[in-house]
Amino acid sequence: LKETVRRNRIRDGLVYLQVSRGVAPRDHAFPLQPTPPAVVVTVKRTDPAAAEARAAGGVSVITTPENRWGRCDIKTVGLLPNVLAKQAARSAGAAEAWFVDADGFVTEGASSNAWIVTAEGVLVTRDTAANILRGVTRATLLEVARTENIRIEERAFSLEEALAAREAFFTGAGALLMPVVAIDGQPVGTGRPGPVATRLRSLYIAEARAAAI
Repeated sequence: LKETVRRNRIRDGLVYLQVSRGVAPRDHAFPLQPTPPAVVVTVKRTDPAAAEARAAGGVSVITTPENRWGRCDIKTVGLLPNVLAKQAARSAGAAEAWFVDADGFVTEGASSNAWIVTAEGVLVTRDTAANILRGVTRATLLEVARTENIRIEERAFSLEEALAAREAFFTGAGALLMPVVAIDGQPVGTGRPGPVATRLRSLYIAEARAAAI
């Protein structure tokens, strides 16, 4: 990973790692041993100033029915529902799509974890027992929030609760922490990035940069 970053002379960017079972004739069964795995590493530059400007204004999300397989905690290349959800969001002028399950609860985003801040100031995100992706950014932000003595609840929250929330945001490796100011065209809170999301984004970036030194 470090060598790929070095060769591309990346200072601020995103590095991505994929591992497959390796090259073998097409078959549904696993390749015979010993088949060496295939490792692919890609890296791209990001613009911190542009990201900060986007976060300062906040973004919108749309919702879409949860139609993925039951083990979304396993990250594979079978991401067609996520791809279609992300495209639907872009076509609607939104930054992300949040999946909503049959019971009306938000599971996660097409490429991110979903969060809200309740009227009481409680930070809420879906628990990983629901087989959502165990995002690294999510885990780090939980640690940061705990150091700030913010009350946290890892549980399901409904779309109605999200629309009534004081703040909302999503997290991911590329977005870091992105404030959500509207869901399905309806404003969240004041319709502007809230103080909790803004503070946590700043603290997360500081934590990430300190860890990279």
